[in-house]
Amino acid sequence: MPPILNLFLMNNNNNPYYQEVGKEVQVFEHTYKNKIPFLLKGPTGTGKSRFIEYMAHQLGKKLITIACHEETSSTDLIGRFIIKGAEAVWIDGPLTIAVKEGAIIYLDEIAEARPDVIVAIHSLTDHRRVLFIDKLGEEIKAHEDFMLVASFNPGYQKGFKELKPSTKQRFIAMSFGYPEAKIETEILVNETGIEKNIAKQLVNIANKVRNLTELGLTETVSTRLLVDAAKLIHSGLPKRLSVEVAIVEPLTDDLEIIEALKDLCNLMI
Repeated sequence: MPPILNLFLMNNNNNPYYQEVGKEVQVFEHTYKNKIPFLLKGPTGTGKSRFIEYMAHQLGKKLITIACHEETSSTDLIGRFIIKGAEAVWIDGPLTIAVKEGAIIYLDEIAEARPDVIVAIHSLTDHRRVLFIDKLGEEIKAHEDFMLVASFNPGYQKGFKELKPSTKQRFIAMSFGYPEAKIETEILVNETGIEKNIAKQLVNIANKVRNLTELGLTETVSTRLLVDAAKLIHSGLPKRLSVEVAIVEPLTDDLEIIEALKDLCNLMI
């Protein structure tokens, strides 16, 4: 199955919004300057992808994003032969394109991909900075502007799909978590135009649910879910209904937990 591919190239009038939480911008700038691979670690919806979009825009570089899944293979990334007329024609994959053109390639949720993907990028994540294309018998030296970025969620299905230490040590790594309440409130206001007092209520709900570890949720309330709820409220959907469909329902299919979360949220908004 071909990878889910997104080509991202912002102009100066369409700057993606990103609220810096720590020193991630400074760290990424220096990592890019030294062309060291960069790894983002953290749960879903904490702004990892938005951060990379923002940095690509700041640096004026093309960004190629691959949403990795269990069927993503090295062939999907490197390229393949296709039949065109009476002959087989080679088509470069997104990784090969990025290596040749000097783009930033972002492998989102890299741990979900097949093991041969990790093997394929090894020679790009050390001093060699080369890509081997076995099917063509070629070795491509990476463009000087090429950069490899990847992300994964260490807490998701722990022990099932993890990156090996030998792989992680090839990257500069930063952990992304949920921002403190003040910053998360600012994100909601800037991202959706919602009133600040309502944004605060949504953030309070998120922090309350995040602390309810006894519920055993696979994922907790992400900033992304809060943004979705804020957008619905801002467009006129009732607040409690917005919270129910944008925050509560996406978290679980357990009816008892859904009802408990709805009661909790209704008390807070």
